Amino acid sequence: MLHPPIEPYDSGWLDVGHGHRIHYEQCGNPDGQPALYLHGGPGSGCSPRQRRFFDPARHRIVLFDQRGCGLSTPLGETRHNHTDALVEDIEALRRHLGIARWLVFGGSWGSTLAAVWAARHRDACSGLILRGMFLAGRADVDWFFHGAAAVAPQAHAALMQALPARWRDRPVAWLDRVFSSGDGARIDRAVEAWRNYEHALGNWPDTTTPAPPTDEEWPLLRARYRVQSHYLAQRCFLGEAKVLDAVARLHGLPVAIVHGSQDMVCRPQNAWRAHHTLRGSRLAWAQGAGHDPFHPASLALLRSAIDAHARDGHFDAWPGALS
Repeated sequence: MLHPPIEPYDSGWLDVGHGHRIHYEQCGNPDGQPALYLHGGPGSGCSPRQRRFFDPARHRIVLFDQRGCGLSTPLGETRHNHTDALVEDIEALRRHLGIARWLVFGGSWGSTLAAVWAARHRDACSGLILRGMFLAGRADVDWFFHGAAAVAPQAHAALMQALPARWRDRPVAWLDRVFSSGDGARIDRAVEAWRNYEHALGNWPDTTTPAPPTDEEWPLLRARYRVQSHYLAQRCFLGEAKVLDAVARLHGLPVAIVHGSQDMVCRPQNAWRAHHTLRGSRLAWAQGAGHDPFHPASLALLRSAIDAHARDGHFDAWPGALS
């Protein structure tokens, strides 16, 4: 289960250049073990629920919204928004907060970003927890927009119906054009179709349509998918080979990998490949879980990994018996 709800003891914006300001918050124990949470997407932003993975008595918990996301400004901005910039933002935030080393927990796209950051700044990393791994390659994108039709045909057909016929074999290119167009009606139709499809895969085998977005949710959803289409159109400025090379360079760092055995958004084979690329990493399957980190099986493994690192500084005895 999650730890009880908590409120930040510190929050603010950090100017990272080119007009971008990233919003950050600190929760828990100011003198505790530093831990950074990296959200997914790209484009999703943080939520109060994500604070609750960590023990507030034991950890100094840091969360931030990546460029263009959440409370960071300008919302939805894609100029000067790329992976190298995000990696340097993590470093700028670490220095700003005066933290020497921290545990980094990243989920989905956050796992990709965590691995790339740690490969470049390993002296600042005390350990990594990588959940629902995304390798940022053509195969991942093709699976999401095409291959997943094998398990969610109705949801996939609904997505394809929202795209012009001539663009159905290139959905990412079309989405990137739509979100760059400034055409509000087209953007909102794309947001709704993408959100419904993502919900179906994230909650597979339950492919029901989610409730319509609220007025408060619409601006964040427009920004989320604008940033995400920008990144996916560029294979997240990385590609699979670069991500796996970064994973290989993590050798010697404590690394725990958690992946849902039924994840239809980020395929389980991603975790398997990362684990076999990185000697010494620990991999645990969340049986019956999909992409949702709050599924009971995923949550139990993530909590136990965080606790193992806090207790031992590594994952050698993890997962072991879950407490």
